[in-house]
This record gives sequence, C-alpha cells and structure tokens, in this order.
Amino acid sequence: MVAVSLGANKYGKAENRVVRIVRDTPRHEIVDLSVTSQLRGAALAESFLTGDNSRIVATDTQKNTVFAFAKEHGIPSPEEFLLTLSRHFTREFDWIEGGLWQAEQYEWSRILVDGQPHDHSFVRSGAGTRLAAVQVVDGETHVTGGVKDLVVLKSTGSGFAGFPRDRYTTLPETDDRIMATSVTGRWRFLPEAVEAGIDFNALYADVVAALLSTFASVHSLALQQTLFAMGAAAIEARPEIAEVRFAMPNKHHFAYDLSPFGLENPNEVFYAADRPYGLIEGTVVRDGVDAAPGAWLDLPTFV
Repeated sequence: MVAVSLGANKYGKAENRVVRIVRDTPRHEIVDLSVTSQLRGAALAESFLTGDNSRIVATDTQKNTVFAFAKEHGIPSPEEFLLTLSRHFTREFDWIEGGLWQAEQYEWSRILVDGQPHDHSFVRSGAGTRLAAVQVVDGETHVTGGVKDLVVLKSTGSGFAGFPRDRYTTLPETDDRIMATSVTGRWRFLPEAVEAGIDFNALYADVVAALLSTFASVHSLALQQTLFAMGAAAIEARPEIAEVRFAMPNKHHFAYDLSPFGLENPNEVFYAADRPYGLIEGTVVRDGVDAAPGAWLDLPTFV
C-alpha cells in the first residue's frame, strides 16, 4: 500500500455576495462585496483523515457570520471587514490557527436625475474591481489591498525594440505601438501601519490614481518597465505600502494589413487579439522592509 499524508489545507465558504445598504438617512449608501472565508488549523486534519467533524466550523456558519457581521459591524472598508472576521474566527474557536479571508468590491455610482445624484438609485461603475485579503498564518496577520481587471490602453508612447533575434524571431521592432493590459495588482501593508490605523478607502483611491497616471505618462520601452514604474509610484504615494505585486497580460493590438485593398495603415486600424498573450509579472519592494511570504500564501495569481 502506498504511504500518503495530508498536506497543506484550508476550507470555508466562497463568494458570499454581501450587499450592505446604509439607510440611516434618506440618502442611502451601498457597499457590494463578494467575501470568501477559509480556515486553517492542525486540529482540522481529522476531518480529512477520518471524517471527524468535531472541530469543523461549518462553512454555513462562516457564511452566516459574514452576513451577520455586515449588519453588526458595518463595512467601513473591505480590509477592515476582513480583519473583523479574522479576529472573530481565530478567537471564538481556539483551535483555528489562522485562515485566509478575501473580498472583491463592486462599485456603484449614483444615477443622475435632472443633473442631480439620486438618493437611492445607482448604476454599476468603477475602473477595475477592488481586492482585499487578510491572512493569518504562523501567528501573524497580513493585510493586502489590490485591484484587478483594470484595463488600460495607450495609443502611442510605447515601443518594443532591441530584443535578441534568432531563426524563430519574426516580431518586428517598433517605436510606436498600442500598449494595453489588464492590471492585477496587490499591495501589502506594513504591519505597523495597519496597527496604527489606515484609511483604506482613501489609500485605494490614491494608489489607483498613481497607477493610472504612471501608465499614461511614462514613455514605455517595455511593459516590464511600465510595471516597475507603476509599483514605484504606488509605494511613493503611500508610506503604508511595503510592496506591490503585479500580473499584467499584454493585450496585443496588431496593425491590420490593408495593402490587399490598396490602403495604407499608418497605425490607425488594429486587430485586437485575445490569445496567446505575453504575461508579465513582477514585484516592487520598498527598500528596507522585511519579507512576508505568508502574506501571499494561496492568493490567486500570487502563489
């Protein structure tokens, strides 16, 4: 019989869609999250090994806690809400040693009626989807924020040249191309900054503004160069950030050959290809900060 053992594991309830309406005044506010809660602990192994569920906090219990806490504690920011959940599960059940709590936030804007924002009617909006995660591992708590699906494009101000060529290289060099990508970025907060208190909502707005401004203004010689510049701008904008990790797929736009129709195409008509695509990933780290590999454990894209 082959010998096997149980490796790393966690369990929980994924994608709890929580919509919290603040109705304290006639002018309502809305917070829309998808929350995932997953727990870890050595005592949970027996459920995997023997089916003993005496230490399993049911996934349904985790779901109910998410919704109850949305009422009891409100959702001042995704990060603060996840921190509240993490403290509850690790303190209420002493055998729960840690876990991973994640959120995606969907943005809503007020509908304009006769030029005025309506008090209780909204339309989906937003550039990208906000991300947050709280990781409790080895007795330490790590908080990350982020954004995904931040789709950006510049119609000039980008080139790609000087790369090595061999017999398999067909890509022509260019000093004028469309550069487009869908940014996934996560930033890790310094633990001392989290302890002191952070306005996570204002910080998110500042970081996204820095990312977009840098993408637009840097004359790019490669998407790698742009990635580094964007990360550096985010760290410079907010001292609470220790590091930023990115995944940026190239959204390729190829100038379409119009010569069969007797037409010139001076970079005006493009074919947008969805795959295959270049995939650029990288981390920008503030000098002098301690590494925190536990912060990235099991996070999508950043394993």
